This record gives sequence, C-alpha cells and structure tokens, in this order.
Amino acid sequence: MQLSTLDWSIIIILFIVYLAIGLVLNKRSGSSSKEFFLSGRNMPWWLLGVSMVATTFAADTPGLITNFIRGEGNGVYTNWNWWCLLLTGMLTVFVYARLWRRLGVTTDLEFYELRYGGKAASFLRGFRAIYLGLIFNVITMAGVCLAGIKIGAVLLGLEPHQTLLIAGFVTVLYSLMGGLRGIIITDMVQFIIAIIGSVAATIYIIDIPEVGGLDALLSHASVAPRLGIFPEISDSEAMITIIIIPFAVQWWSIWYPGAEPGGGGYVAQRMLAAKDEKHATWATLFFNFAHYAIRPWPWILVALASLVVFPDLQSIKSAFPLISEYQLADDVAYSAMLTYLPHGLLGLVIASLIAAFMSTISTQLNWGSSYLVNDFYHRFVAKDASEKHLVNVGRIFTVALMLLAAAVSLSIREAKDVFDLMLQVGAGTGLLFILRWFWDKINPYSEIVAMTVSFIIAVIFFIMDKSLAPGEVGIPGHIKLLIGVAVTTVGWLLTTLIRMPDNEGERSQSDLLHSFKTKAFGPAHDKFKNFGFKIAAFLIGTIGIYSALFATGYFIYGQLASALIYSTLFIAAAAFLIIKSERIFSE
Repeated sequence: MQLSTLDWSIIIILFIVYLAIGLVLNKRSGSSSKEFFLSGRNMPWWLLGVSMVATTFAADTPGLITNFIRGEGNGVYTNWNWWCLLLTGMLTVFVYARLWRRLGVTTDLEFYELRYGGKAASFLRGFRAIYLGLIFNVITMAGVCLAGIKIGAVLLGLEPHQTLLIAGFVTVLYSLMGGLRGIIITDMVQFIIAIIGSVAATIYIIDIPEVGGLDALLSHASVAPRLGIFPEISDSEAMITIIIIPFAVQWWSIWYPGAEPGGGGYVAQRMLAAKDEKHATWATLFFNFAHYAIRPWPWILVALASLVVFPDLQSIKSAFPLISEYQLADDVAYSAMLTYLPHGLLGLVIASLIAAFMSTISTQLNWGSSYLVNDFYHRFVAKDASEKHLVNVGRIFTVALMLLAAAVSLSIREAKDVFDLMLQVGAGTGLLFILRWFWDKINPYSEIVAMTVSFIIAVIFFIMDKSLAPGEVGIPGHIKLLIGVAVTTVGWLLTTLIRMPDNEGERSQSDLLHSFKTKAFGPAHDKFKNFGFKIAAFLIGTIGIYSALFATGYFIYGQLASALIYSTLFIAAAAFLIIKSERIFSE
C-alpha cells in the first residue's frame, strides 16, 4: 500500500528522535561498561518499569496473540499460554527483586561465582553467557525480526532484506551510542507511541464497514464462539492444555524471557540498574501490571476483527501476494487489518510497530552483549581490559548479534514457532532458579545438568517435528512440554541430591556460601523474614492483576455485573498492597 507524505513524515521524525537520544547520551554511555550496560545504577522505578513493558511490547506480540485466537478451535482463552506467566513475574516482585538489587552485580550471571564458586561455577557462568547471550538471544530476536519482515511486506511492500536493513540499522545505531540509559529513555517514548497507536488503531478498525462496530463484531458467527476468557469446563482438552498444565506446571518450571522464575535476563538487568531495592521492586510490579492488565485487549480485538475480514489464510494471500507461502500464517492477519487505517493514523501505527520492534531488539542487543562482554570476554579472555575497550567490544557484539538474528529470522515460519521452541528449551529449569537462593545443596552441576538435558530434549523434539511427512501429526505440544519438565527436573534433582561435596576446597565453599547468604539475606541469614506477608502479597497481587484484566474484557463485552465484580477485586487487592507496603517490602 502507498503511504502518504504525512505517514512518512511521522515515521522519519520518530527515527530522528531515537537517534538524537542516542547521540546526546553517546559520551556518557561510553564512559564505562557499567554505564553502558547498567546506566550507572541510578534509574527510578517508573522509568525502569516502562522500559520492561516496552521491551515485551515486541513487534511479534500482536502477531502471536492473533495466532492464538485464530487457530482452529481457539479463542481468547488461548492467551492463558502466556497469561499464566504472571505468577512467575509476581514471585519475582515480592521475593527476588530485592535480592537481585542487593547483590550489586553487573549481570545476573555473576550470581554463579557468588553462590557456588570453583571451576564448575566459572565454566557455568561462561557457558551460560554464550548459551543465553548468543544462542537463546538470537532466537528471540529472530522471532521479532520475522514479525518486522511480515509487517514490512504487508504495510510497506518491502522485501525481507529491505525491512531488516532499515529497521536494524537505526536500532543498532542508537543502541551503540546510548547504551542502556539511551535504550531506557527511548523505551519510554516508544511505549507511549505504541500504546496510542495500538488503541487508536483498534477503535478505528472496529468501526470500519467490514466489521460494523463492536456489537456486530461480538455477535459475528466467527467471533462469538471465541470470546470466552476461560474455556468451557466441558472442553476437557482445552481445560487440560490451556488451564491445568500452565497453572500446575508451566509457570514455575519453565525459563522464558521476561518471565524467568526467580528473575533473570533483561528484567534482572533493569532491577540491577535501579537506584535501590525498593525502586527495583516497584519497577517489576508496574511491569507485571502493565504487561498483563493494560496491553492485551486492543490486540485481542483486532485479532477477532480479522476473523471477519480475513476468515482464512487464502484470503490473506489473495490480498497480500508478497507474503511467501512459507511465512504465510495467522500472525500476518494483524498487519493485514492495519491496511484499513487512514493516512496519518497509518503512519502513527506503523511508527508504533517500528517502535515496538526497536525497543525489543535494542534491549536484547544490550542485554546479550552484556553477557558476552562481562561474563565471557572480560572474565575469561581479557581480564585486564580497560573500560573503554570493554565498551568497544560490547558494540562489536551488538552488531554481530543483529546480523545473526536477521539471518536466522529468514528460516522461521511464524511467531508461535519461536514461542513454542523457547518454552521447550527452558522446560524443567524453572524450579531450580526459584530454589537456588534458599536450598544450599543446589550446586553448579545441578544447573549444568538442567540446562543440558532441557536443550537436548528440545533438539530431539525439533528434529522429530521436522522429519514429519506433510499432514502427519506428531507428539502434541503439551505432552512434549510435560516430558521436558519431568525429565529435566528429575535430572537436576538427582544431581543435587547424590553429588557429594568435594573434600578439596570444602571449607572455601562453605565460606563462599556464608558470604553469599550475608550479602543476599543480611548478617542473620534470615531467608524468610516477613515471608508470610510476601506470599500473601504474591497471591493477592496476582488476583488483583488478573481481576483488572478480566474487568476490562467484561466491560468490552458489555457484561457489566462481571466487570464490576472484578473491578472490586482489583481495588481491594491494590488497597492491600498499598496499606501493607512497608511490611511487604521491608528487609
């Protein structure tokens, strides 16, 4: 489709703003590796919280949600695949955010040599830097790049390499110049634009003649059966795969970017950049509220509207022949719906999608390069390197990661493929990350076994799926997930229980553990101080955020009684957290 001068003006102006932020902060960000990767550890909670939300507001997220809703037999309730991860995030808020900030490390991977020590811990730190900073990070970014490719093809008529070259160049440029501080400040601008664009687009799309307004949308024959926030109790398969497994197993057992059990990744990076422990905690709380309660419904409504306008993949292919057969999937429907927007609003929405792309990619680039520089290069290759040298190496890694992600994105078909792959790779490791702060027997070999076994199982299932003949059905996804969780968890638990401590250096290991406990829990090593209030806050906070999510949905559906009930629950939960905040967030 053709963009107007107004559309292009909006997009170009925002590109200039992003680059200007990086340029202004270039000198400051290059002063030290801690400034480049942690913005000097003086960021306020609200800015960090917005940055976390902006990072998860990825260009692939609307497509993933559209994927969930449009799939055969699916509906709004399929979003429990990721809504269940709120429990992981809230556990981080009330238990782990304070602990991470108190450690004062540069990256969360430094945890290994503070907690375990020895050659095994050093190996684990270096290997996981490569595993997460390179392999896992590139897969994550490749999924976002894939979304960018599809958006570029549908809305701008661009070839894949053109989309990646333009968006990737600007993102890498301001990431190189501004460091984490520039990324966080840019995130704030991008989040505001993304929210405005998402809501405005939804309001306009619902009222186009093809959809006919909210009442017509909700009563449409293709939409009405998919509106349920929960699956029907009589639908045993959906109840097991969408509700029971996620809540009984998935949330605590799986490592997933942005919802890491026990905290980690770019969320930990933001917590480590906070002014103090309270700022780290409030930032993470705001992130979880905004991520789960504020953002989903505009995307859900557009996905539902797409069922009216583009009822199947062939209708999308007919309208947008530039989409390759290989990458034609339901996630394209979100971008397809945006072509109905008028000029001006179209430019703003495209700018918001570009902002979502850039926010996620810039964070992943900075986070990934922080692992590769701090936990691999500086730790094992150049221990005496100067701060300026480390910043320059970080910038080299930033460019390399972007190039690798762009290359990998060309081999992926749809957003759900990346989501499923990351869930499988992290299956079974989550409980270890939750317990390692509190269970002294957990050791570096526990983590090595967990990481190795989960990865091998994921690779085996990936190869099995690729070997299937066309039309052949493989092992269901939830069964593969349960197998991965069970085998991996048993593996690392056995390693923890049967491994005897090394006689040589046993005393130093004991001293190291004592030092770690003192740093994390204070001189008294009181791991469970106010723990009852923290668990109560975890449960009540989770109920409160879910209530806000449901209340919004039921207001949209016109079910006012249900909306008011959930609104009341949200207000009560918020009141509890405010009244008891000192007790909950105390030492």
